[in-house]
Amino acid sequence: MKTFLKNLGAIIVLLGVGCLACYQFIAQSNVLLFVSLILEVVGIITYILLNKYLKD
Repeated sequence: MKTFLKNLGAIIVLLGVGCLACYQFIAQSNVLLFVSLILEVVGIITYILLNKYLKD
């Protein structure tokens, strides 16, 4: 479970990248840009905080 939690931030960032890919290739919508921004920021913060406080 700790391995999943340590990688949770990276998974969230990849979801944000997926939203950017959908924006580029499928639909030109500002909602996708906003969702990808939120996912990127939350993913980076989650990655930093979880890796700071979770010890092996």
